[in-house]
Amino acid sequence: MDNQQEEFPKQQRAIGGIRDVEELLKKKPGLVHRVLFKLKSGNVKLYELQKLAQQANVHVQQVEEKLLDKLTRRHNGVVALCNEKLVMPWNDTRKILLEAKQNGVPCRVVIAANLEDPHNLGACIRSSLALGVRLMLLPSKGSCGLTPTVERSSAGALEKMDICRPGNLEFAVNELREAGYQIVGLDGHSETSIVGFKFSKHLVMAIGGEDKGLPPYIRKLCESVLKIPMSPEAHSYNASVALSLGLYHSFLDEG
Repeated sequence: MDNQQEEFPKQQRAIGGIRDVEELLKKKPGLVHRVLFKLKSGNVKLYELQKLAQQANVHVQQVEEKLLDKLTRRHNGVVALCNEKLVMPWNDTRKILLEAKQNGVPCRVVIAANLEDPHNLGACIRSSLALGVRLMLLPSKGSCGLTPTVERSSAGALEKMDICRPGNLEFAVNELREAGYQIVGLDGHSETSIVGFKFSKHLVMAIGGEDKGLPPYIRKLCESVLKIPMSPEAHSYNASVALSLGLYHSFLDEG
């Protein structure tokens, strides 16, 4: 469990209190982005609630009480930060994707790894929907939640896009690779150009964070890591722009 003293987005819906958070974790764990616990509380009920959150593959974090106070007046040492959309459990997601592969149904999946800017994530969701993506995979931690800003930036696409946050994204991607999905990453520092690359009709395309790029655990699972040609005067593409260009190329060059 992380022990970080950071600010959390006030616009993200916060639910405080042991009983309310427990009910949320039991009935709608897919709505919970992460659960924040009072640092060194010594409360046995909070410890049990932490175990419940971890069993539901929800990221948990210990913070100073003053940060909880900023999010809600009533928290009793615990606050759940909630998504604007219910995310799918990995077991259901895996079933959909493996059935598509077995039945020969074209299927595109996007991994948005460690995007911290909600405007960027919203734009990625919008581009993904426009370019035929079946669903999006997000890491369970290390990226922004599905906040109201993400919803607004997606221009309505968030409601229509299926999204999954596997408890272990590396394990999930490896399962798709073993099932025959083509895993491709986008990175401006790669030596391999996207031009002329042959894409599969069962494709997982991964993009990384704004500053850190593709995380190593995703990069190592990629069949290829591709760069998109650009003017040498430019530093890099915005993540959502790079994703749009990559997905469009997959339409043109689909194998």
